[in-house]
Amino acid sequence: MSPSSTAIRTTIEAYLGRHPSERDALAGLLAALDRPVDATARKTLPGHVTCSAVIIDRQGRVLHIRHRATGDLMLTPGGHIEPEDRTLLAAALREAAEEAGIAPGNLCLTWQLLGSPIDIDVHNIDARPSKGEPAHRHYDFRYVFYLAGEEPPAIALQDEEVSGAQWLPQPVVTSPTLRAKLLAARLDGRPEPVNASVLIHDGAGRYLLHLRDHKPGVIGQSGAFALLGGGRTHDDQSLEATLLRELSEEVPDLHLEDLKPYVVESATNVDGHSVPVQVFAGRWRGNPDRLALHEGVLLRWFAVDELERLRLSPATQNLIRRHAAENPPGCEPAVAPPVWDGGSRVVLNGVGVHLHLEDAEGRVLLGLRHPGSKYAGDTWHYLAGRCEQESALACLVREAREEAGLVIDPADVELAHVVHVVDTPGSLPLMQLVFRARRWEGAPEVREPDKCLAWQWWPRHELPDRLVSYTRTAIAAIAEGHPYSQMGW
Repeated sequence: MSPSSTAIRTTIEAYLGRHPSERDALAGLLAALDRPVDATARKTLPGHVTCSAVIIDRQGRVLHIRHRATGDLMLTPGGHIEPEDRTLLAAALREAAEEAGIAPGNLCLTWQLLGSPIDIDVHNIDARPSKGEPAHRHYDFRYVFYLAGEEPPAIALQDEEVSGAQWLPQPVVTSPTLRAKLLAARLDGRPEPVNASVLIHDGAGRYLLHLRDHKPGVIGQSGAFALLGGGRTHDDQSLEATLLRELSEEVPDLHLEDLKPYVVESATNVDGHSVPVQVFAGRWRGNPDRLALHEGVLLRWFAVDELERLRLSPATQNLIRRHAAENPPGCEPAVAPPVWDGGSRVVLNGVGVHLHLEDAEGRVLLGLRHPGSKYAGDTWHYLAGRCEQESALACLVREAREEAGLVIDPADVELAHVVHVVDTPGSLPLMQLVFRARRWEGAPEVREPDKCLAWQWWPRHELPDRLVSYTRTAIAAIAEGHPYSQMGW
């Protein structure tokens, strides 16, 4: 069944949220979606939806093919939607397979777009009397894919429609609107994980598996046992945040110990494209029957020698066996027992320190975190760090010197604000201490480029959009003289 008008409208509105100036150009399509017509059918006039695949290789080049029907213009693979296309994205994948011979499994999504169209191009199509087609309009939804493998697959052109192929650098992409958006997005063609899942074990050789709902064509690994997890969204600041959000939605009472990245694996989406997955490993020792499961059928513990009895993908089975071989029972370090006080468990809180600096003009110093940072990648934040075996002031002085080359005397520092925050459901509560330094020596410089890309002074009323939420809260509270705030509780 072709994509519904509701699904197409949802895609358009999300796109217009990023490109509001294009609403007038898409007004005709939005109006068509209000009528009892199939906006994806090629007979729907005066315009209908088409889809294209923007395929980027490891060198950042975009695949173009020469379409015979357009006078041998060099364009990205694309065309009309067919009744069997479940989604607009699936239509773009099919066109790439038909016109260029690139199978969906050779392609993957980008974390910047996550399956949203990078461009919706509106262009006029000349009449084709030989096919009984009057002049009309195409609303072309353009989806970006990276090559999943290091080497480009062999191109197998559809001879009756295509006469040649070429990989073009992004600055010379033939479509002006697509070219501008590609350059703005800085897509380098190198895949990164867009999903996160977790391998949950009890440290004694058992693994917790999730039986998914049986919904073929809608849910990946439908009706089979799988790991908990899901896809990244535009609001997730990291893949760990993706995982914790998914766990809070699927099993809100499940809280893991020793959660850490384990390996990057590849899965296959219901549309057939490759999905790079960041697999985490975490420990839990509870009874799954006592958990409230909001998605799927059930959770159960299984020993490794029981895996072959389950409907389980070979990749997941091999992953579990690999982890079990690397972590035999009894090899883990002893875990400190929970702290109990008066019959209640005491949850330990992490402590972070943050430096609030203001220059002579009242501007606040912020650093742009590296895109690969475990927390808040490509986002502005205070100069900050976690306390080690040291006092909070000693930590602040050390971090200022190590990260930005600033020399601060503890006597010139005062506590300005405290934010008690839970960043994501189920994560460790953090007591974030924000200190203000009245004096310092040196100018901010990037000392740890793997963590911070730049330092910049920002007016309090012109803070960057991509700013850690509790940093924004602290800056506003300090300006208003409030000593404490809390978030996420």
